Amino acid sequence: MTRAAPALAALVVLVGGAACCGSGSGPALRVSAASSLTAALTEIADAYERETGVHVVLDSAGSQTLATRIVEGAPVHVFASADADPVDAVVASGLARGPGEVFAANTLAIAVPLGNPAGIRSLADFARSGASLGLCARQVPCGRAARRALDRAGVDASVDTEELDVRALVTKVEAGELDAAVVYRSDIVGARGHLGHVAIADDDNVRVQHVIVALRGGGAEADAFVDFVRSPRAARILRTVGFDVS
Repeated sequence: MTRAAPALAALVVLVGGAACCGSGSGPALRVSAASSLTAALTEIADAYERETGVHVVLDSAGSQTLATRIVEGAPVHVFASADADPVDAVVASGLARGPGEVFAANTLAIAVPLGNPAGIRSLADFARSGASLGLCARQVPCGRAARRALDRAGVDASVDTEELDVRALVTKVEAGELDAAVVYRSDIVGARGHLGHVAIADDDNVRVQHVIVALRGGGAEADAFVDFVRSPRAARILRTVGFDVS
């Protein structure tokens, strides 16, 4: 459910007698974000700081890793996940201020090194021997989505590495350590010319929704940041790096 956006003024929220987040040199708003969201949320956080004076500290890792840290007590005020499942786990733990909210969507693509030296043409090549191929691990959003796409394409993939976050895959493809990896379309756009791109057929592709939630320790400032991420200004930033925003 969409909330009415509160004023985006710098706030100091007191939780248990201590300031959770504020402006200037005060305590920061701590945001945990999926690796696939790092570039976009860094730019959004910078815009938020300029507008409100609230300092945002961004912590990036795989969505499942971040959810586990939050449930185990990490001091986090906002959680942005690559899909709904990790957010649902945090909400079920009672640590969220409300339900998760969709702020962007994505599709999959095949990342290859520039020049595509292995000649990767489609998901069918993930059954090939002789090519070095990668996916995200099964327990993380990009891994779940990749396997759904491979199932739709009828491909029994033979991969050389399974990574806990999509950034690790992107780094290995950029370095030429992998001939191909299934990543998000936004990862390829965000690489700004450092990656090659092979499209996945529409019938096989998977659409993923990115979800954000304010956590109880963040108070009203966490709500304000979530509203900013879902604002038209943030939507323009998200679109420039390959996300779909309705």
